[in-house]
Amino acid sequence: MMNNRLHIKVALIDMDGILYDSMPNHARAWVQVMRHAGIEARPEEFFLHEGCTGAWMIDHKIRERYGRPATEAEKIELYALKKKFFMEQPPVSVMPGARDMVRELQRRGIITVLVTGSGQNSLLDRLDRDYPDAFPATRRVTSASVTHGKPHPEPYLRGLDLAGVSASEAIGVDNAPLGVMSSHAAGLYTVGVVTGPIPEAELSHAGADVVYNSMIECAENISRLLDKQ
Repeated sequence: MMNNRLHIKVALIDMDGILYDSMPNHARAWVQVMRHAGIEARPEEFFLHEGCTGAWMIDHKIRERYGRPATEAEKIELYALKKKFFMEQPPVSVMPGARDMVRELQRRGIITVLVTGSGQNSLLDRLDRDYPDAFPATRRVTSASVTHGKPHPEPYLRGLDLAGVSASEAIGVDNAPLGVMSSHAAGLYTVGVVTGPIPEAELSHAGADVVYNSMIECAENISRLLDKQ
C-alpha cells in the first residue's frame, strides 16, 4: 500500500483515454486502416490493445491475418494512413476531469511526465495549450522514444529516467490493460481509470493498485490517494 513515506514526486500519465477522449477516434481509424489492408476488424479490438505502438499493432494484425510479419514498408504506409484517418475523425475533446487532476498534481509540486504509446502529432501538439507547463517536450515518452511499447515496462521506465526518480517516488496513471501492465512491471504504484469499454476487473487483473471509474472520480480522489498512509 502506498504511504506518505514514499515521498511521491512524479506522476507518469498516459495520453489517449486519460488526457484526451480520443480512443473512439483511434479505434475507428484503425478499422479503416485494416480494411485498406484487407483485414476485417472491430473497434473493440483496438481498445484491448490500447497503449501498444502503431508498428506493433500493424505487425500483430498482419501476422494474425496473413501468417507473416509486416514489412517495414507496410508499417510506414499503414501508420501514415492511420494518422490521416484519425485526422478525418470528429475533433477530440479533453477528457472530463483530466485538467483538474493535472492541476492538483501541479499544485502539490508533483512533476508530470507523459507516457504514451502514440505518435499522433495532432494530439501531442495540443498538450502545451490544453495542459500548460505540464508536459514539456523534455518530459514526454512517445512511440518514438522506445523500442518496446506497452505492456513492456520500457515506456514507464523511460519516464522514470526522464524525471530522474525511482519507481518508489512515482505513480502511473493509465486506462488500458497494456498500460497498467507496463506501469506495474516498472514497479510503480499504478492508478487504473475506466474511460472506455474495458471493465474495472480487467484493470485490476492487469495490476492496478486502485481503479477509478472516470477521470472525474480520479481527480476528486487524487489528493486523498497521495496522502494515504
